[in-house]
Amino acid sequence: MSNMNSALLSIAGRKQEGDAPVVRTGAQLLVDTLQINGVDRAFCVPGESYLAVLDALHDAPDIQLVVCRQEGGAAMMAEAHGKLTGRPGICFVTRGPGATNASAGLHVAFQDSTPMILFIGQVGRDMRDREAFQELDYRRVFGQMAKDVLEVDAAERMPEIVSRAFHTATAGRPGPVVVALPEDMLRDKVEAIPARPWQPVETDVGQPELERLQALLAAAERPFVIVGGGGWTAEAAADLQAFAAAHKIPVGASFRCQDYFDNTNPFYAGHVGVGIDANLARRVRDADLLVVIGARLGEMTTSGYTLLQVPSPQQVLVHVHADAEELGRVYRPDLGINASPHRFVKALTRLPGAENCRWLDWTTAARREFEAFIQPTAVPGGVNLGKIVASLRDMLPPEAIVTNGAGNYATWVHRFHLYSRFRSQLAPTSGSMGYGLPAAIAAQFVHRDRPVVCFAGDGCFMMTCQEFSTAVRYDLPVIVVIANNGMYGTIRMHQERDYPSRVSGTDLMNPDFAQFAESCGGHGEIVEKTEDFAAAFQRARASGKPSIIELRIDPEALTPNASLSQIRNGLGPKKR
Repeated sequence: MSNMNSALLSIAGRKQEGDAPVVRTGAQLLVDTLQINGVDRAFCVPGESYLAVLDALHDAPDIQLVVCRQEGGAAMMAEAHGKLTGRPGICFVTRGPGATNASAGLHVAFQDSTPMILFIGQVGRDMRDREAFQELDYRRVFGQMAKDVLEVDAAERMPEIVSRAFHTATAGRPGPVVVALPEDMLRDKVEAIPARPWQPVETDVGQPELERLQALLAAAERPFVIVGGGGWTAEAAADLQAFAAAHKIPVGASFRCQDYFDNTNPFYAGHVGVGIDANLARRVRDADLLVVIGARLGEMTTSGYTLLQVPSPQQVLVHVHADAEELGRVYRPDLGINASPHRFVKALTRLPGAENCRWLDWTTAARREFEAFIQPTAVPGGVNLGKIVASLRDMLPPEAIVTNGAGNYATWVHRFHLYSRFRSQLAPTSGSMGYGLPAAIAAQFVHRDRPVVCFAGDGCFMMTCQEFSTAVRYDLPVIVVIANNGMYGTIRMHQERDYPSRVSGTDLMNPDFAQFAESCGGHGEIVEKTEDFAAAFQRARASGKPSIIELRIDPEALTPNASLSQIRNGLGPKKR
């Protein structure tokens, strides 16, 4: 018998064995399907609408159930888990307010192209469409915030629908899927056929497209690569660096995707995102060949759709994306390639390297400008956030994970920190405040042996601050660095620019964050001078506890390049 025939018979045997019906409740079938698909952790806030699932999880010790304090934080943890592992992050929340709270994390997953499955308890089937207690139509609520919204109306279909959720969340452009679980359905005992594990499906690049790309490279004098989006792997990141080295091409990272390419690599040119270096923006505009791999070319990466002309860029545009519908959505590419980043970049390594490279000076200048841009600037006050962020380059090992949410403080993190390992950055391209702490907790769960540092503003931190107690409960030694300037800084910046001296709705009153940490069982520090940060950071690490380091920032130190007063007087950053 041939090896091929033996393999086919073996597969057929496994199919027959795996397809044997079992008698289980809907909740048990759900947990069985999660186990079959390799789920080892789920984040939740408990609710009576899915008590049957919690009971089924009691008999599944290989799935760690992380109990969170608010559904938005739980969903953000699941999203960060999906980013780090490439497998769908799993979150359970209850109906109504639980679901709407979770929408914050769901939106992050959608805009960040992260695989995630949000399971929501639902009212009983006999109560539907009566506006029963906490009832919502999730297809209408989440229709624009998820790749698909499903409901399991019959328990025997649980394996089918959950399997579909795994495949949908990971296919093409990854993203979140919502699955509603009617309460009575979860208790139904039925005969059903278990699902088999989901299998990722990747799109690949064809030989004609590769030959066209090679011809475009041969004709170029000022090429530039932008990387971003979902679906990347450590292998793909390494292959991209090999391609850049072989062809001596400068590479920029799209908004908050800076860890896709080693920032210490001589071919890394900088962050094509918010607060972009003017030299880098000019370089993107002046490129005669722009190869965009994985990034959607959204508002933040294009500086408000100004770096490329809509709809037909002046640069020759090669746009590579795993979802064919993204190609030509805003910008018409000269060469559109429907391929996953992993498959496309692997194909790039097969192209012959450049000899007598015409654009070496272009690449060298891009790197020189980047190195100048990451030098900390002078700012008002006793605490210089830029110098503190830069100091972590020496204090943290390369494998450390740095997270943040949204706010002006993040501009310092993105500009002055260097990311040298894939998935060492967790930051929401959706611009969601409150993300940094839940993401740090998820990161520490996945990588117990790696240091995890979260940066947050005072406004950003307070949106999910209750999850600090989650870090304490699970003994996760994350370090949270809070830039406290007593205001919603980004909104204040826009306010002072557009409505000078008319402060309204942007001031904040904060607790003592060090005491907050200690009251939860963690470690707390307060830093009022830049030179005191290193010792405070070392004490936080040595404590072995979840820690908060509060930086008391002068309100004048609003951006790396312009003070609050300068912005008020029209000297600060302009609108995107």
